[in-house]
Amino acid sequence: MKIYREGNRPIAALGNIFAKLEAVLMIGADGNAVSVTFHDSRGNLDASGKTTPGSAIEKTPAMLRPCQKAPPVSTLLSVKRRVKRAALPKLPRSHGSGKSAIGRAWRGTLGVTYPMQKALRDFLKLEASGGIALGVAALVAVVAANSPLDWLYQAFLNIQGAVIVGALEIRKPLYLWLNDGWMAVFFFLVGLEIKRELMGGELQGRAARLPVIGAVGGMALPALVYVALNWSDSVAMRGWAIPTATDIAFALGVLALLGSRAPASLKALLTAIAIIDDLGAIVIIAAFYTANLSLPSLALGAVAVIALALLNRAGVKNPAAYILVGTLLWVCVLKSGVHATLAGVATAFAVPLSAHDGKREISPLRRLEHLLHPWVVYLVLPAFAFANAGVALGGVGLATLEETVTVGIVLGLLAGKLGGVFLALRLAVAAGVSPMPAGCTWRHIAGLSALCGIGFTMSLFIGSLAFDSPAEIDQVRLGVLSGSVLAAGLGYWLLAGGRVRRSHA
Repeated sequence: MKIYREGNRPIAALGNIFAKLEAVLMIGADGNAVSVTFHDSRGNLDASGKTTPGSAIEKTPAMLRPCQKAPPVSTLLSVKRRVKRAALPKLPRSHGSGKSAIGRAWRGTLGVTYPMQKALRDFLKLEASGGIALGVAALVAVVAANSPLDWLYQAFLNIQGAVIVGALEIRKPLYLWLNDGWMAVFFFLVGLEIKRELMGGELQGRAARLPVIGAVGGMALPALVYVALNWSDSVAMRGWAIPTATDIAFALGVLALLGSRAPASLKALLTAIAIIDDLGAIVIIAAFYTANLSLPSLALGAVAVIALALLNRAGVKNPAAYILVGTLLWVCVLKSGVHATLAGVATAFAVPLSAHDGKREISPLRRLEHLLHPWVVYLVLPAFAFANAGVALGGVGLATLEETVTVGIVLGLLAGKLGGVFLALRLAVAAGVSPMPAGCTWRHIAGLSALCGIGFTMSLFIGSLAFDSPAEIDQVRLGVLSGSVLAAGLGYWLLAGGRVRRSHA
Protein backbone atom coordinates (compact mmCIF):
# COMPACT_ATOMS: atom_id res chain seq x y z
CA MET A 1 0.00 0.00 0.00
CA LYS A 2 1.57 3.29 -1.10
CA ILE A 3 0.78 6.34 1.07
CA TYR A 4 0.54 9.77 -0.59
CA ARG A 5 -0.25 13.18 0.95
CA GLU A 6 -2.39 15.98 -0.35
CA GLY A 7 -2.03 19.03 1.90
CA ASN A 8 -2.44 17.87 5.50
CA ARG A 9 -4.47 14.83 4.49
CA PRO A 10 -2.84 11.45 3.76
CA ILE A 11 -4.25 9.50 0.84
CA ALA A 12 -3.90 5.69 0.69
CA ALA A 13 -4.39 4.36 -2.82
CA LEU A 14 -4.80 0.70 -3.78
CA GLY A 15 -4.54 0.77 -7.56
CA ASN A 16 -5.81 -1.58 -10.21
CA ILE A 17 -7.63 -4.09 -8.06
CA PHE A 18 -8.66 -7.10 -10.11
CA ALA A 19 -8.05 -5.95 -13.68
CA LYS A 20 -10.57 -3.11 -14.09
CA LEU A 21 -11.32 -1.64 -10.67
CA GLU A 22 -9.35 0.96 -8.74
CA ALA A 23 -10.16 2.00 -5.18
CA VAL A 24 -8.90 5.23 -3.60
CA LEU A 25 -9.45 5.80 0.12
CA MET A 26 -9.31 9.34 1.49
CA ILE A 27 -8.09 9.39 5.09
CA GLY A 28 -8.38 12.36 7.39
CA ALA A 29 -5.74 13.70 9.78
CA ASP A 30 -7.43 11.87 12.67
CA GLY A 31 -6.80 8.55 10.96
CA ASN A 32 -10.42 7.84 10.05
CA ALA A 33 -11.62 7.20 6.53
CA VAL A 34 -13.24 10.21 4.86
CA SER A 35 -14.37 8.60 1.61
CA VAL A 36 -13.62 5.81 -0.83
CA THR A 37 -13.93 6.18 -4.59
CA PHE A 38 -14.09 3.32 -7.08
CA HIS A 39 -12.93 3.90 -10.64
CA ASP A 40 -13.34 1.55 -13.59
CA SER A 41 -10.87 1.48 -16.51
CA ARG A 42 -13.75 2.39 -18.85
CA GLY A 43 -15.21 5.12 -16.62
CA ASN A 44 -16.58 5.12 -13.09
CA LEU A 45 -18.95 2.82 -11.24
CA ASP A 46 -22.35 3.84 -9.94
CA ALA A 47 -23.95 2.47 -6.77
CA SER A 48 -25.30 -0.58 -8.60
CA GLY A 49 -21.86 -1.54 -9.84
CA LYS A 50 -22.52 -0.44 -13.45
CA THR A 51 -20.12 1.71 -15.43
CA THR A 52 -21.05 5.36 -15.88
CA PRO A 53 -19.09 8.02 -17.77
CA GLY A 54 -19.40 10.65 -15.05
CA SER A 55 -19.57 10.40 -11.29
CA ALA A 56 -17.77 7.96 -9.06
CA ILE A 57 -18.92 6.29 -5.87
CA GLU A 58 -18.11 8.08 -2.65
CA LYS A 59 -18.91 6.61 0.73
CA THR A 60 -19.16 8.86 3.81
CA PRO A 61 -17.41 8.09 7.13
CA ALA A 62 -20.69 6.73 8.56
CA MET A 63 -20.68 4.01 5.94
CA LEU A 64 -17.06 3.02 6.60
CA ARG A 65 -15.33 1.47 9.54
CA PRO A 66 -12.67 3.60 11.23
CA CYS A 67 -9.22 2.62 10.01
CA GLN A 68 -5.57 3.35 10.67
CA LYS A 69 -3.55 5.65 8.48
CA ALA A 70 -2.52 2.53 6.58
CA PRO A 71 -6.10 1.21 6.19
CA PRO A 72 -6.68 -2.42 7.20
CA VAL A 73 -8.09 -4.70 4.57
CA SER A 74 -11.28 -5.08 6.64
CA THR A 75 -12.19 -1.54 5.57
CA LEU A 76 -12.08 -2.59 1.93
CA LEU A 77 -14.19 -5.63 2.72
CA SER A 78 -16.75 -3.44 4.50
CA VAL A 79 -16.97 -1.18 1.47
CA LYS A 80 -17.28 -4.20 -0.82
CA ARG A 81 -20.36 -5.41 1.05
CA ARG A 82 -22.03 -2.04 0.47
CA VAL A 83 -21.37 -1.94 -3.27
CA LYS A 84 -23.42 -4.45 -5.25
CA ARG A 85 -21.14 -6.68 -7.36
CA ALA A 86 -18.26 -4.21 -7.26
CA ALA A 87 -15.84 -7.00 -8.38
CA LEU A 88 -13.45 -6.57 -5.44
CA PRO A 89 -11.39 -9.73 -4.71
CA LYS A 90 -11.65 -11.53 -1.39
CA LEU A 91 -8.66 -10.29 0.56
CA PRO A 92 -7.50 -11.76 3.88
CA ARG A 93 -8.68 -9.92 7.01
CA SER A 94 -5.69 -8.29 8.61
CA HIS A 95 -5.41 -5.33 10.99
CA GLY A 96 -1.69 -5.07 10.61
CA SER A 97 0.10 -3.36 7.80
CA GLY A 98 -2.13 -3.03 4.76
CA LYS A 99 0.97 -3.44 2.64
CA SER A 100 1.77 -6.92 3.97
CA ALA A 101 -1.82 -8.19 3.71
CA ILE A 102 -2.31 -6.96 0.17
CA GLY A 103 1.17 -8.14 -0.76
CA ARG A 104 0.33 -11.67 0.36
CA ALA A 105 -2.95 -11.58 -1.55
CA TRP A 106 -1.46 -10.37 -4.82
CA ARG A 107 2.02 -11.81 -4.81
CA GLY A 108 0.96 -14.57 -7.25
CA THR A 109 1.52 -18.28 -7.29
CA LEU A 110 4.85 -18.29 -9.11
CA GLY A 111 6.10 -14.80 -8.29
CA VAL A 112 4.76 -13.06 -11.41
CA THR A 113 3.67 -9.43 -11.46
CA TYR A 114 0.04 -8.32 -11.62
CA PRO A 115 0.02 -7.63 -15.40
CA MET A 116 1.43 -11.12 -15.95
CA GLN A 117 -1.32 -12.60 -13.75
CA LYS A 118 -3.99 -10.81 -15.78
CA ALA A 119 -2.42 -11.97 -19.05
CA LEU A 120 -2.31 -15.54 -17.72
CA ARG A 121 -6.00 -15.41 -16.68
CA ASP A 122 -7.03 -14.13 -20.11
CA PHE A 123 -4.94 -16.82 -21.79
CA LEU A 124 -6.40 -19.59 -19.64
CA LYS A 125 -9.97 -18.52 -20.32
CA LEU A 126 -9.40 -18.40 -24.05
CA GLU A 127 -7.55 -21.71 -24.28
CA ALA A 128 -10.07 -23.48 -22.05
CA SER A 129 -13.00 -22.49 -24.25
CA GLY A 130 -10.89 -23.34 -27.29
CA GLY A 131 -10.60 -26.89 -25.97
CA ILE A 132 -14.35 -27.25 -26.38
CA ALA A 133 -14.11 -26.06 -29.99
CA LEU A 134 -11.33 -28.58 -30.60
CA GLY A 135 -13.38 -31.40 -29.13
CA VAL A 136 -16.42 -30.54 -31.22
CA ALA A 137 -14.32 -30.39 -34.41
CA ALA A 138 -12.72 -33.77 -33.65
CA LEU A 139 -16.09 -35.34 -32.90
CA VAL A 140 -17.59 -34.01 -36.14
CA ALA A 141 -14.59 -35.44 -38.06
CA VAL A 142 -15.02 -38.90 -36.51
CA VAL A 143 -18.76 -38.88 -37.21
CA ALA A 144 -18.21 -37.73 -40.81
CA ALA A 145 -15.55 -40.38 -41.43
CA ASN A 146 -17.91 -43.13 -40.21
CA SER A 147 -21.09 -42.03 -41.95
CA PRO A 148 -22.45 -42.18 -45.50
CA LEU A 149 -20.94 -38.70 -45.92
CA ASP A 150 -17.39 -40.11 -45.73
CA TRP A 151 -16.90 -39.57 -49.47
CA LEU A 152 -17.83 -35.91 -49.08
CA TYR A 153 -15.47 -35.52 -46.11
CA GLN A 154 -12.57 -37.02 -48.08
CA ALA A 155 -13.39 -35.01 -51.19
CA PHE A 156 -13.44 -31.82 -49.14
CA LEU A 157 -10.02 -32.51 -47.64
CA ASN A 158 -8.56 -33.24 -51.09
CA ILE A 159 -9.72 -30.03 -52.77
CA GLN A 160 -6.72 -28.72 -54.66
CA GLY A 161 -5.44 -25.20 -54.09
CA ALA A 162 -2.52 -23.44 -55.75
CA VAL A 163 -0.55 -20.21 -55.50
CA ILE A 164 1.29 -19.31 -58.71
CA VAL A 165 3.60 -16.31 -58.98
CA GLY A 166 5.63 -16.42 -62.18
CA ALA A 167 7.77 -19.56 -62.09
CA LEU A 168 6.91 -20.20 -58.44
CA GLU A 169 4.06 -22.65 -57.92
CA ILE A 170 2.78 -24.10 -54.64
CA ARG A 171 0.02 -26.66 -55.22
CA LYS A 172 -1.43 -28.75 -52.37
CA PRO A 173 -4.69 -30.44 -51.29
CA LEU A 174 -6.66 -28.67 -48.58
CA TYR A 175 -5.50 -30.87 -45.71
CA LEU A 176 -1.84 -30.09 -46.54
CA TRP A 177 -2.60 -26.37 -46.73
CA LEU A 178 -3.95 -26.76 -43.20
CA ASN A 179 -0.97 -28.81 -41.99
CA ASP A 180 1.75 -26.73 -43.65
CA GLY A 181 0.16 -23.28 -43.88
CA TRP A 182 -2.36 -22.76 -41.11
CA MET A 183 -0.24 -24.66 -38.61
CA ALA A 184 2.59 -22.22 -39.37
CA VAL A 185 0.30 -19.54 -37.93
CA PHE A 186 -0.20 -21.74 -34.85
CA PHE A 187 3.56 -22.13 -34.43
CA PHE A 188 3.97 -18.39 -34.93
CA LEU A 189 1.67 -17.87 -31.93
CA VAL A 190 3.55 -20.55 -29.97
CA GLY A 191 6.81 -18.72 -30.74
CA LEU A 192 5.36 -15.44 -29.47
CA GLU A 193 4.26 -17.14 -26.23
CA ILE A 194 7.65 -18.81 -25.74
CA LYS A 195 9.52 -15.52 -26.25
CA ARG A 196 7.20 -13.68 -23.84
CA GLU A 197 7.64 -16.33 -21.16
CA LEU A 198 11.43 -16.47 -21.61
CA MET A 199 11.84 -12.69 -21.39
CA GLY A 200 9.37 -11.80 -18.66
CA GLY A 201 7.17 -14.66 -17.57
CA GLU A 202 7.06 -18.14 -16.07
CA LEU A 203 10.17 -19.35 -17.93
CA GLN A 204 12.41 -16.54 -16.71
CA GLY A 205 15.08 -17.26 -14.13
CA ARG A 206 14.50 -19.58 -11.17
CA ALA A 207 10.75 -19.83 -11.78
CA ALA A 208 11.45 -21.86 -14.93
CA ARG A 209 13.15 -24.73 -13.14
CA LEU A 210 10.11 -26.74 -12.13
CA PRO A 211 8.21 -26.63 -15.46
CA VAL A 212 11.42 -27.28 -17.42
CA ILE A 213 12.20 -30.36 -15.32
CA GLY A 214 8.61 -31.57 -15.58
CA ALA A 215 8.53 -31.08 -19.36
CA VAL A 216 11.82 -32.92 -19.89
CA GLY A 217 10.59 -35.88 -17.84
CA GLY A 218 7.26 -35.78 -19.66
CA MET A 219 8.97 -36.00 -23.05
CA ALA A 220 11.68 -38.56 -22.21
CA LEU A 221 9.64 -41.35 -20.60
CA PRO A 222 6.81 -41.47 -23.21
CA ALA A 223 9.43 -41.69 -25.97
CA LEU A 224 11.19 -44.55 -24.11
CA VAL A 225 7.87 -46.40 -23.67
CA TYR A 226 7.13 -46.14 -27.39
CA VAL A 227 10.67 -47.16 -28.38
CA ALA A 228 10.58 -50.19 -26.05
CA LEU A 229 7.44 -51.48 -27.79
CA ASN A 230 8.58 -50.77 -31.37
CA TRP A 231 12.32 -51.41 -31.21
CA SER A 232 12.28 -54.24 -33.74
CA ASP A 233 10.23 -52.34 -36.37
CA SER A 234 12.26 -49.69 -38.19
CA VAL A 235 9.18 -48.17 -39.84
CA ALA A 236 7.22 -47.92 -36.60
CA MET A 237 10.24 -46.33 -34.90
CA ARG A 238 9.65 -43.19 -36.94
CA GLY A 239 6.76 -42.37 -34.62
CA TRP A 240 8.80 -42.27 -31.39
CA ALA A 241 8.07 -38.55 -30.84
CA ILE A 242 4.27 -38.82 -31.16
CA PRO A 243 3.51 -39.39 -27.43
CA THR A 244 5.92 -36.65 -26.27
CA ALA A 245 3.50 -33.78 -27.05
CA THR A 246 0.89 -32.01 -24.90
CA ASP A 247 -2.17 -30.22 -26.26
CA ILE A 248 -2.51 -27.11 -24.09
CA ALA A 249 -6.03 -26.26 -25.30
CA PHE A 250 -7.52 -29.62 -24.32
CA ALA A 251 -5.56 -29.85 -21.05
CA LEU A 252 -6.67 -26.40 -19.89
CA GLY A 253 -10.21 -27.19 -21.02
CA VAL A 254 -10.32 -30.11 -18.57
CA LEU A 255 -8.93 -27.86 -15.81
CA ALA A 256 -11.67 -25.33 -16.53
CA LEU A 257 -14.29 -28.00 -15.78
CA LEU A 258 -12.82 -28.39 -12.30
CA GLY A 259 -13.23 -24.74 -11.32
CA SER A 260 -11.86 -23.89 -7.87
CA ARG A 261 -10.85 -27.51 -7.23
CA ALA A 262 -7.75 -26.83 -9.35
CA PRO A 263 -5.34 -24.36 -7.68
CA ALA A 264 -4.27 -21.35 -9.76
CA SER A 265 -0.62 -22.40 -9.38
CA LEU A 266 -1.47 -25.73 -11.02
CA LYS A 267 -2.88 -23.93 -14.06
CA ALA A 268 0.24 -21.77 -14.32
CA LEU A 269 2.50 -24.84 -14.04
CA LEU A 270 0.53 -26.79 -16.68
CA THR A 271 0.68 -23.82 -19.06
CA ALA A 272 4.45 -23.52 -18.63
CA ILE A 273 5.02 -27.27 -19.12
CA ALA A 274 2.88 -27.29 -22.27
CA ILE A 275 4.76 -24.31 -23.73
CA ILE A 276 8.11 -26.04 -23.10
CA ASP A 277 6.65 -29.19 -24.69
CA ASP A 278 5.83 -27.11 -27.77
CA LEU A 279 9.41 -25.84 -27.85
CA GLY A 280 10.65 -29.43 -27.62
CA ALA A 281 8.32 -30.44 -30.47
CA ILE A 282 9.77 -27.65 -32.60
CA VAL A 283 13.30 -28.92 -32.00
CA ILE A 284 12.23 -32.53 -32.73
CA ILE A 285 10.54 -31.57 -36.00
CA ALA A 286 13.60 -29.60 -37.14
CA ALA A 287 16.07 -32.33 -36.17
CA PHE A 288 14.26 -35.57 -37.04
CA TYR A 289 11.48 -34.88 -39.54
CA THR A 290 13.25 -33.13 -42.39
CA ALA A 291 14.47 -34.78 -45.60
CA ASN A 292 15.55 -34.03 -49.17
CA LEU A 293 17.06 -30.69 -48.26
CA SER A 294 17.37 -28.02 -50.96
CA LEU A 295 20.47 -25.92 -50.33
CA PRO A 296 19.41 -22.95 -52.55
CA SER A 297 16.09 -22.69 -50.69
CA LEU A 298 17.87 -22.97 -47.34
CA ALA A 299 20.24 -20.18 -48.38
CA LEU A 300 17.32 -17.90 -49.28
CA GLY A 301 15.69 -18.82 -45.99
CA ALA A 302 18.87 -17.80 -44.16
CA VAL A 303 18.72 -14.41 -45.90
CA ALA A 304 15.13 -13.99 -44.69
CA VAL A 305 16.16 -14.85 -41.12
CA ILE A 306 18.94 -12.23 -41.30
CA ALA A 307 16.40 -9.70 -42.57
CA LEU A 308 14.17 -10.46 -39.58
CA ALA A 309 17.09 -9.97 -37.20
CA LEU A 310 17.93 -6.63 -38.84
CA LEU A 311 14.31 -5.48 -38.48
CA ASN A 312 14.43 -6.31 -34.79
CA ARG A 313 17.82 -4.63 -34.39
CA ALA A 314 16.56 -1.48 -36.12
CA GLY A 315 13.64 -1.27 -33.68
CA VAL A 316 10.94 -1.70 -36.32
CA LYS A 317 7.68 -1.97 -34.41
CA ASN A 318 5.18 -2.46 -37.24
CA PRO A 319 4.15 -6.17 -37.17
CA ALA A 320 3.37 -6.06 -40.91
CA ALA A 321 7.09 -5.89 -41.72
CA TYR A 322 7.81 -9.08 -39.78
CA ILE A 323 4.79 -10.88 -41.25
CA LEU A 324 5.84 -9.97 -44.82
CA VAL A 325 9.39 -11.26 -44.36
CA GLY A 326 8.05 -14.24 -42.42
CA THR A 327 5.80 -15.18 -45.36
CA LEU A 328 8.83 -15.17 -47.67
CA LEU A 329 10.69 -17.29 -45.12
CA TRP A 330 7.75 -19.75 -45.05
CA VAL A 331 7.97 -20.22 -48.84
CA CYS A 332 11.74 -20.78 -48.68
CA VAL A 333 11.47 -23.27 -45.82
CA LEU A 334 8.58 -25.09 -47.55
CA LYS A 335 10.72 -25.56 -50.66
CA SER A 336 13.84 -26.48 -48.69
CA GLY A 337 12.57 -29.77 -47.22
CA VAL A 338 12.50 -28.47 -43.63
CA HIS A 339 8.95 -28.39 -42.31
CA ALA A 340 7.41 -25.02 -43.11
CA THR A 341 5.88 -24.49 -39.65
CA LEU A 342 9.35 -23.68 -38.30
CA ALA A 343 9.22 -20.43 -40.25
CA GLY A 344 6.45 -19.30 -37.91
CA VAL A 345 8.66 -19.81 -34.86
CA ALA A 346 11.64 -18.01 -36.41
CA THR A 347 9.43 -15.05 -37.34
CA ALA A 348 7.91 -14.88 -33.86
CA PHE A 349 11.32 -14.74 -32.18
CA ALA A 350 12.15 -11.64 -34.22
CA VAL A 351 9.09 -9.64 -33.13
CA PRO A 352 10.15 -7.19 -30.37
CA LEU A 353 8.63 -7.62 -26.93
CA SER A 354 8.71 -3.85 -26.31
CA ALA A 355 9.27 -0.72 -28.39
CA HIS A 356 8.74 3.05 -28.18
CA ASP A 357 6.38 4.94 -30.46
CA GLY A 358 7.71 8.36 -29.43
CA LYS A 359 5.20 8.91 -26.60
CA ARG A 360 4.94 5.64 -24.72
CA GLU A 361 6.24 2.09 -24.57
CA ILE A 362 4.26 -0.47 -26.55
CA SER A 363 4.55 -4.24 -27.07
CA PRO A 364 4.24 -5.39 -30.69
CA LEU A 365 4.58 -9.00 -29.49
CA ARG A 366 1.69 -8.79 -27.03
CA ARG A 367 -0.44 -6.96 -29.58
CA LEU A 368 0.10 -9.71 -32.15
CA GLU A 369 -0.47 -12.40 -29.53
CA HIS A 370 -3.84 -10.97 -28.48
CA LEU A 371 -4.82 -10.46 -32.12
CA LEU A 372 -4.00 -14.03 -33.18
CA HIS A 373 -5.23 -15.95 -30.14
CA PRO A 374 -8.94 -16.09 -31.02
CA TRP A 375 -8.23 -16.92 -34.68
CA VAL A 376 -5.86 -19.75 -33.76
CA VAL A 377 -8.00 -21.13 -30.93
CA TYR A 378 -11.36 -20.96 -32.70
CA LEU A 379 -10.39 -21.46 -36.35
CA VAL A 380 -6.87 -22.80 -37.02
CA LEU A 381 -6.76 -25.58 -34.43
CA PRO A 382 -10.37 -26.77 -34.89
CA ALA A 383 -9.80 -26.85 -38.67
CA PHE A 384 -6.64 -28.90 -38.15
CA ALA A 385 -8.53 -31.25 -35.82
CA PHE A 386 -11.34 -31.66 -38.35
CA ALA A 387 -8.83 -32.54 -41.08
CA ASN A 388 -6.76 -34.97 -39.02
CA ALA A 389 -9.07 -36.64 -36.50
CA GLY A 390 -11.35 -38.45 -38.96
CA VAL A 391 -10.63 -42.08 -38.06
CA ALA A 392 -12.68 -44.66 -39.99
CA LEU A 393 -13.67 -47.16 -37.29
CA GLY A 394 -15.35 -49.63 -39.64
CA GLY A 395 -12.25 -51.76 -40.08
CA VAL A 396 -10.97 -51.31 -36.53
CA GLY A 397 -10.80 -54.57 -34.64
CA LEU A 398 -8.72 -56.29 -32.01
CA ALA A 399 -5.85 -56.62 -34.48
CA THR A 400 -5.72 -52.84 -35.01
CA LEU A 401 -5.75 -52.17 -31.28
CA GLU A 402 -2.87 -54.61 -30.85
CA GLU A 403 -0.62 -52.86 -33.38
CA THR A 404 2.55 -51.75 -31.63
CA VAL A 405 2.24 -48.22 -33.04
CA THR A 406 -1.21 -47.82 -31.49
CA VAL A 407 -0.24 -49.48 -28.19
CA GLY A 408 3.00 -47.48 -27.98
CA ILE A 409 1.16 -44.19 -28.42
CA VAL A 410 -1.58 -45.05 -25.91
CA LEU A 411 0.85 -46.25 -23.22
CA GLY A 412 3.24 -43.39 -23.95
CA LEU A 413 0.53 -40.76 -23.50
CA LEU A 414 -1.11 -42.45 -20.51
CA ALA A 415 1.63 -44.14 -18.47
CA GLY A 416 4.67 -42.38 -19.93
CA LYS A 417 3.40 -38.85 -19.38
CA LEU A 418 1.96 -39.59 -15.95
CA GLY A 419 5.13 -41.28 -14.74
CA GLY A 420 7.59 -38.94 -16.46
CA VAL A 421 6.12 -35.62 -15.33
CA PHE A 422 5.20 -36.80 -11.82
CA LEU A 423 8.57 -38.41 -11.03
CA ALA A 424 10.49 -35.43 -12.43
CA LEU A 425 8.50 -32.92 -10.35
CA ARG A 426 8.69 -35.10 -7.22
CA LEU A 427 12.47 -35.39 -7.49
CA ALA A 428 12.83 -31.65 -8.16
CA VAL A 429 10.84 -30.71 -5.05
CA ALA A 430 12.60 -33.35 -2.90
CA ALA A 431 16.01 -32.07 -4.04
CA GLY A 432 15.09 -28.49 -3.18
CA VAL A 433 15.42 -27.30 -6.77
CA SER A 434 12.01 -25.64 -6.56
CA PRO A 435 9.28 -25.39 -3.92
CA MET A 436 5.93 -27.14 -4.18
CA PRO A 437 3.42 -25.00 -6.13
CA ALA A 438 1.18 -23.02 -3.77
CA GLY A 439 -2.00 -24.81 -2.70
CA CYS A 440 -1.09 -28.09 -4.42
CA THR A 441 -0.90 -31.63 -3.06
CA TRP A 442 0.81 -34.58 -4.70
CA ARG A 443 -2.58 -35.77 -5.93
CA HIS A 444 -2.89 -32.46 -7.81
CA ILE A 445 0.56 -33.02 -9.31
CA ALA A 446 -0.45 -36.54 -10.38
CA GLY A 447 -3.60 -35.14 -12.01
CA LEU A 448 -1.57 -32.50 -13.83
CA SER A 449 0.86 -35.18 -15.00
CA ALA A 450 -2.02 -37.21 -16.42
CA LEU A 451 -3.44 -34.17 -18.24
CA CYS A 452 -0.06 -33.72 -19.93
CA GLY A 453 -0.90 -36.98 -21.72
CA ILE A 454 -3.56 -35.22 -23.79
CA GLY A 455 -1.44 -35.07 -26.93
CA PHE A 456 -4.10 -34.62 -29.58
CA THR A 457 -3.18 -31.69 -31.89
CA MET A 458 0.60 -31.86 -31.64
CA SER A 459 0.67 -35.67 -31.53
CA LEU A 460 -1.49 -35.91 -34.66
CA PHE A 461 0.72 -33.35 -36.34
CA ILE A 462 3.95 -35.23 -35.58
CA GLY A 463 2.23 -38.45 -36.69
CA SER A 464 1.41 -36.89 -40.06
CA LEU A 465 5.13 -36.14 -40.47
CA ALA A 466 6.29 -39.58 -39.33
CA PHE A 467 4.10 -41.80 -41.53
CA ASP A 468 2.74 -41.77 -45.07
CA SER A 469 0.60 -44.89 -45.51
CA PRO A 470 -3.14 -44.67 -44.69
CA ALA A 471 -2.93 -47.78 -42.46
CA GLU A 472 -0.20 -46.27 -40.29
CA ILE A 473 -1.97 -42.90 -40.17
CA ASP A 474 -5.13 -44.65 -38.91
CA GLN A 475 -3.09 -46.40 -36.22
CA VAL A 476 -1.67 -43.03 -35.15
CA ARG A 477 -5.11 -41.41 -35.05
CA LEU A 478 -6.62 -44.28 -33.07
CA GLY A 479 -3.72 -44.27 -30.61
CA VAL A 480 -3.72 -40.50 -30.13
CA LEU A 481 -7.49 -40.24 -29.69
CA SER A 482 -7.66 -43.23 -27.30
CA GLY A 483 -4.64 -42.17 -25.26
CA SER A 484 -5.77 -38.54 -25.03
CA VAL A 485 -9.30 -39.46 -23.90
CA LEU A 486 -7.98 -41.89 -21.27
CA ALA A 487 -5.44 -39.33 -20.03
CA ALA A 488 -8.15 -36.66 -19.78
CA GLY A 489 -10.43 -38.98 -17.80
CA LEU A 490 -7.66 -40.06 -15.43
CA GLY A 491 -6.49 -36.48 -14.89
CA TYR A 492 -10.02 -35.27 -14.17
CA TRP A 493 -10.62 -38.08 -11.67
CA LEU A 494 -7.38 -37.39 -9.81
CA LEU A 495 -7.97 -33.63 -9.64
CA ALA A 496 -11.67 -33.88 -8.76
CA GLY A 497 -10.78 -35.86 -5.63
CA GLY A 498 -8.03 -33.48 -4.49
CA ARG A 499 -8.39 -30.63 -2.03
CA VAL A 500 -6.66 -27.28 -2.39
CA ARG A 501 -4.04 -26.98 0.35
CA ARG A 502 -4.58 -23.75 2.26
CA SER A 503 -1.58 -21.65 3.17
CA HIS A 504 -1.43 -20.30 6.72
CA ALA A 505 1.37 -17.86 5.99
